[in-house]
Amino acid sequence: MEQTDYDNRISELENIIGHNFKNKDIIFAAITHSSYANEKKAKKLKYNERLEFLGDSVLGLTISEYLFQKRPNLPEGELSVTRAKIVCENSLSQCATDISLGKYLLLGKGEELSGGREKISLLSDAFEALIGALYIDGGFETAKAFVYKYMDKIIKSCIEGKLFYDYKTQLQELVQQNGEQQISYSVTDQFGPDHNKTFITEVKINGATQGQGKGHSKKEAEQNAAKDALNNLKTK
Repeated sequence: MEQTDYDNRISELENIIGHNFKNKDIIFAAITHSSYANEKKAKKLKYNERLEFLGDSVLGLTISEYLFQKRPNLPEGELSVTRAKIVCENSLSQCATDISLGKYLLLGKGEELSGGREKISLLSDAFEALIGALYIDGGFETAKAFVYKYMDKIIKSCIEGKLFYDYKTQLQELVQQNGEQQISYSVTDQFGPDHNKTFITEVKINGATQGQGKGHSKKEAEQNAAKDALNNLKTK
């Protein structure tokens, strides 16, 4: 890809999100998937996993602050459940799709061929990386404004109880109807190249395996394991 193509890609995305990055390297890293960096074999080429880690925390704080201020009567448990609904992979990937984020990602050939631009886990991670990039380049208020602008519908829908929420939250609510119970997730196997790795995860309730799932990220595998557990528990 020529330098002008990089510049055009970044400029288009900046126009969509309404922020002109002072440091272009940060937004470039936010849209770079590890598969692309590995394919280029460039040790100095930064990709978005560290920004995703940061963005996850910034997003969590933003939503926590919003719920704390806007829902003063909600107890801690309901605040946690509502936040989980808002920041789940399905919600974040939908927000990423709304701004056409997949179009601008730099992917390795293998990830491209496997439909990476439409993968829920990949889009969710990239959206969090973009939040992290905005935090570094513009500060917390800039990142928070972005979250409020592009997650407004999802935030309000979750608060009003109108939005489908993730399987892990559904499983947690179901098992806690019978009192406090211990839910744990663990990776039992992983295989495939770094740019297209598959994880196998199992979920246990009070030490007993109730479901298994696989996915191209640990988060996706956990969601599928929780979905499997829900189906198993409902048929008992």
